[in-house]
Amino acid sequence: MAPRVIHTAQALVDEVVEVPGLPERGGNVMAGAHYLYAGGAVNILIAAARSGAACVHAGALGTGPNADLVRSALAAEGIAWSAPPVADLDTGVCFVMIEPSAERTFVTTQSAERRISVESLQTSDPQPGDIVCVSGFSLVGMTRDPLVAWLHGLHDDVVVVLDPGAAFAELDFALRTEVLAMTDVWTSNAAEALDVTGLPGMAESVVAVAALLRPEGVAIVRDGPKGCAVHVGGVTTELPGYPQTPVDTNGAGDTHTGTLTACRAAGMEWLEAARRANVAGAIKVTRRGPATAPTADEIDAFLREHDPTPRRVNT
Repeated sequence: MAPRVIHTAQALVDEVVEVPGLPERGGNVMAGAHYLYAGGAVNILIAAARSGAACVHAGALGTGPNADLVRSALAAEGIAWSAPPVADLDTGVCFVMIEPSAERTFVTTQSAERRISVESLQTSDPQPGDIVCVSGFSLVGMTRDPLVAWLHGLHDDVVVVLDPGAAFAELDFALRTEVLAMTDVWTSNAAEALDVTGLPGMAESVVAVAALLRPEGVAIVRDGPKGCAVHVGGVTTELPGYPQTPVDTNGAGDTHTGTLTACRAAGMEWLEAARRANVAGAIKVTRRGPATAPTADEIDAFLREHDPTPRRVNT
């Protein structure tokens, strides 16, 4: 059986409004379209499922209309969830404001999705070879201690993938060091890598990040339409991006991560997995909604028209 993609982070409801610009403090702005989507960890899991992976959500879900929306979105894609529902508490909301440039701004609540334990995470039953995804946003607040304790108990052959997010660089140095020592794969945008390494540029920061991980760790740093840099086996390769005219960048990084992990679970080499992830992200930004990743067939069709050659940077 192929490895599964297991996500430990928060599944939320994204409440999205399209605005002409962010208001000044104390001001007001009239929104255009308004949408409700399942988001957060759901984005990554849906992207992985659409690229053929068997997926499990290990995080907590509540009891209420928000949690029902999340469960419905997961079920529609054949994604399982393992933890029992949190009684008498609904899943939280991420308020998202999208500007005409497709840039997005978030305000996030904390609710049932933060009520995890070592026992609830273990209901996902990770096996050697499975890919466990961790978010830096889970390393703050009440999810931090149970998540770190659970990670320490994983089999050495479970692949831990860290998506640090903006929160990771703000963590205590000792906690960052502890988590990185358990991390097999780092995947982030260039700003997040810069915050941790102090090095600008994908090719420079990806090498520095890889040095912080477990032996033989893999680092991937992406920079939107510029593509991504992949450091694996001591070699850094830049994979070009596929610039598109964006309408919504919310969930683009999640789409990249989900596609990347699914392709790796299917047995692809990291470079091919990252190339397909670049395509998936490019397609996603042309679609409204966070969990609008393309299918494997759509990625194949895109690649038949666009197939740049990877460029090796150093050995």
